Amino acid sequence: MTLPPDTAIASAMERARMLALSGPPGGGNPQVGCVLLDSSGQIRAEGWHRGSGTPHAEVIALEALEASGATAAGLTAVVTLEPCAHTGKTPPCANALVESGVSHVVFSAHDPGGESGGGGRVLADAGIDVHGGFEEPEGMALIEKWLAAQKTGRPWVTVKWAMSLDGRAAAADGTSQWITSPTTRAQVHRDRASHGAIAVGSQTMLVDNPTLTARHDDGTLMDHQPHAVVVGSADIPAGFHVESHPAGLTHHRSHDLPGLLEALLDKDITSLYVEGGPTLASAFLAARLVDEIHISIGPLLLGGPKLAVGDFGIGTMSEALELDIQSIERFESDIFVVARPRKDTA
Repeated sequence: MTLPPDTAIASAMERARMLALSGPPGGGNPQVGCVLLDSSGQIRAEGWHRGSGTPHAEVIALEALEASGATAAGLTAVVTLEPCAHTGKTPPCANALVESGVSHVVFSAHDPGGESGGGGRVLADAGIDVHGGFEEPEGMALIEKWLAAQKTGRPWVTVKWAMSLDGRAAAADGTSQWITSPTTRAQVHRDRASHGAIAVGSQTMLVDNPTLTARHDDGTLMDHQPHAVVVGSADIPAGFHVESHPAGLTHHRSHDLPGLLEALLDKDITSLYVEGGPTLASAFLAARLVDEIHISIGPLLLGGPKLAVGDFGIGTMSEALELDIQSIERFESDIFVVARPRKDTA
């Protein structure tokens, strides 16, 4: 059987990436999507990975095809990540594809895992035509946080704060609702949902009694909820929102941040969204445990002592933590900045 047209493969890969985003982010497994094409480029079945311990995207697509009464013989599998080659909580996807009878496999990102990688070689050894690295930058970006966790041995950490134009996180009396617009806050909820966990310091928890959930504009819960984390020794008062968090709660009473990250990774959490307050944000910055920074800036001046970030060990300009700006967006009258520490200064 021949490969589908290049345009059909590109369209299928884009579709596979969209499907992948339906899976839970920030978990122990990457988000993966799979589309099965016939030689004319028509989609015959598709699937995505629904979380640790569940069938992988390729198997879901093959099962959907079988349920339709069709077979995979001669089809092309378009996958966002190289099919795995090891037995973990589920059997190897590479073997499932071999047994299915597909003729071609096109995948985007290569699997870097020492155990899980090598699926492309397994497929090729079985006589399947394999094309790896198709639109690989997009495939790598899809699972960037997961890949970083595999490399560093800790979850990816995003630190977020909202501030006035003069760098304040709150007015002198501690009030902070609202520095930014509803549109900016909606983006924050989407960012919460894209991480495996969300953390606040215990003092912020006591002052704000936050829900730490990811919500739609109408207040309903998004499909994916980050695991809630409270950092600090203060007790959580009875009846506080986090006690009944839909994704569970970790109360890390120590200020040992590497220990916290290790504990989260042990829970198969590979990304953490640090939302507050200034003490916790500053602690992560001081420990150089930050991969990305989200800063939402409202068009107002507050003055006073409530700085968005406190002291994190910078004594002179030569010690400054230099950043690379990734993006700058406008949400209503707000400015939303995404930045990353430069690798040579982080």
